[in-house]
Amino acid sequence: MEHKISLVIPIYNEESHLLEFLKVIDGLQLKAKKELVIVDDCSKDRSLEIVKSFPFQSDHKVIAQPKNQGKGAALKIGIEAATGTIVGIQDADFEYSPDEIPSLIEPLLLDKADIVFGSRFKKTGLQVHRTFHYLINRTLTILSNLCSGLYLTDMETCYKFFKRDIIQNIELESKRFGFEPEVTAKIAVLKCRVMEVPVSYFPRNYLEGKKITWKDGIAAFRHILHFNFGVKRGSYIKSGMPTRYLPSSLGGRRLFT
Repeated sequence: MEHKISLVIPIYNEESHLLEFLKVIDGLQLKAKKELVIVDDCSKDRSLEIVKSFPFQSDHKVIAQPKNQGKGAALKIGIEAATGTIVGIQDADFEYSPDEIPSLIEPLLLDKADIVFGSRFKKTGLQVHRTFHYLINRTLTILSNLCSGLYLTDMETCYKFFKRDIIQNIELESKRFGFEPEVTAKIAVLKCRVMEVPVSYFPRNYLEGKKITWKDGIAAFRHILHFNFGVKRGSYIKSGMPTRYLPSSLGGRRLFT
């Protein structure tokens, strides 16, 4: 199979470093064709102007949201627009190094995994964390593991790569930063091979443009409980989901409608 990698990139007020980021991500060399799906979430600065005027060498799509709806909403529309066989999430900053994308997609290219998470908490890779954020992320991951039954070391990581036929057949609803616990809960019910690959992490502070706050941490607790226990199991799986990913109940009946 000839692969194409779609990188879904949500953008909101990233003007200060956006040009440098676009140069890096556009020039990134992968073992497959690359598509950039950039979704501007109604930025109030020059972000959209910078993107539209950039001389891309990669295949790309630029989607401008008519109003600010949140990162989750931007990811949803970007995932729907992606045409690659593999779809990944990339933030428009340098907290995560795009140079590590080749190692993240390798298990997918070799068909050794269906979904790959980039873990900031694996024992290899450069680890630089702020204590408060570290504790919150670890606590949320543990809670997610207990609720979903899917053991991960870093549920809240940005880097998530999916086979397209999986992620485009999951109904997503989170508007803001609930995407991480939502998608984790929803893939946990599938018969997917999930792998974690260690990644480096270089956290920026709020003066540098970091947008997630402690309020989003509190909201994440609610998202974990809601998407694991408050939503009918399998109701979010679209009819196009390949049958090889669908578990069956005892007796052979499908759990999905």
